[in-house]
Amino acid sequence: MITAIGNPVYDYIKTKKVNPDGRVLSGCSTNAVLALSKMDEPTRLVGAVGDDYKDQFITDLAKHGIEHVVVPSKETGGFSLIYYDDFGNRTLDLLGRAADIGEINPAWYTDSKAILIGPILGEVSFENIHRIRETFDGLFFCDPQGLIRGADKDGRIYHEKVDGIQDALGQFDIVKPNELEGQILTGIDCRDNPYEAAKIIHAWGPKIVIVTLAELGSIIYDGNQFYDIPPYGIDLLDSTGAGDTYMAGFTFEFLKSGGDIRRAGCYASCTSSVMIENTGPDFSMTEAMIRERQEKLLAMRNYQVAVACNKKA
Repeated sequence: MITAIGNPVYDYIKTKKVNPDGRVLSGCSTNAVLALSKMDEPTRLVGAVGDDYKDQFITDLAKHGIEHVVVPSKETGGFSLIYYDDFGNRTLDLLGRAADIGEINPAWYTDSKAILIGPILGEVSFENIHRIRETFDGLFFCDPQGLIRGADKDGRIYHEKVDGIQDALGQFDIVKPNELEGQILTGIDCRDNPYEAAKIIHAWGPKIVIVTLAELGSIIYDGNQFYDIPPYGIDLLDSTGAGDTYMAGFTFEFLKSGGDIRRAGCYASCTSSVMIENTGPDFSMTEAMIRERQEKLLAMRNYQVAVACNKKA
């Protein structure tokens, strides 16, 4: 069992290739468990959902065999995501904000081999993160996007480095910011030097730091060695959920391979590639499909991400 904690959302997502009629199930933790369920991994999702989408949410998760713990909320969360280029750049506006998850019951995760913390908008407290770490000795993974987000009075999302974030991220085994989050956390432009950003975050306490770099791939640092992970080239349809499914793929392969970081990174990159060829939760993805792609990336042993510091070297 892998348990993910973070609110689900029903988003409106528009890209240069997708113009939807309505809202679709999404969210960091949600996309992670959806991907894991497609790999036949038992999963559980913990999050706050309002009556407006509760029945649909339970039905959507049941289709994929995902267990759920629903925290009551006045409304279900959601964003409007309008992508304006092919590199994942977008406007992000709030359509609804669900309740904070509140105190997390250990019974929700004690049977798990891994816990994924993937909040959307501050719904998982730092106190809960510390409490989980005190009571859980399995793999503890964080996608920090929702820990450094806020919403202004007009519903426009902003990012900021909040007090206590360094100590909170230090509780995890693995922390995975994207390039924007890496810059917010460290002040370093990750298109210039993601390695330095990873070193700074690693010094806060996590065992492994991953910085994802969209079409450039990703870098992974374990305190001793850097791993440059290639992207798997595809025809991008919708980049929503790319990092979420990277987290799922990395967790799945890291556990299955006995901690092989490069294998896990390549598997994660390929998991993400399947996600962004599609939009929404209902598409085909299997472990065999991902492994076929993984073999191609594993063969690229001399790959370096095309960031500025490598171009200067």
